[in-house]
Amino acid sequence: MSPAPESKQDRRPPYQHAADELRRDILQGRIKPGEQMPSIRELQERFGVANMTARGALNVLRDEGLIYTIHGRGSFVADHDAAGEFSVGYTPPAWYLANRDKTPPQAEQTEGSPDGSEATGGTLIEMLTALRDELRALSAEHQELRREVEELKSQQSKSQS
Repeated sequence: MSPAPESKQDRRPPYQHAADELRRDILQGRIKPGEQMPSIRELQERFGVANMTARGALNVLRDEGLIYTIHGRGSFVADHDAAGEFSVGYTPPAWYLANRDKTPPQAEQTEGSPDGSEATGGTLIEMLTALRDELRALSAEHQELRREVEELKSQQSKSQS
């Protein structure tokens, strides 16, 4: 089981922490394309989380296109080439790309802090703003696709009548 995140100020939900660690495992090749992801029970034990939290982590990765699920069989890593490009058109979230080589966000430091480091709140705000903008764009795209599907269904039902 992995230890809890060291930063108590990181207020992201536990499923995001689990998804981040699984994403790293996939992108670094510890879980290879075509390999089965750990089961929900294994994820529960590894991360010390509830069933729905483990499912939430897999849902995040599925929504990103990193994994796919076959009902009754489990979740598997999507195929990608040697450069890490996924065949399903996977594009990591902007906040992930901006911070993939950094450590998780820590609490803001002030000039008077023991280590003398400067404040880092601006970077976190920029990440969250980028994430919010990306979510808004995806939501708008999702709504447009839903409208198109409804139009196609109504056209199909009219043509069958």
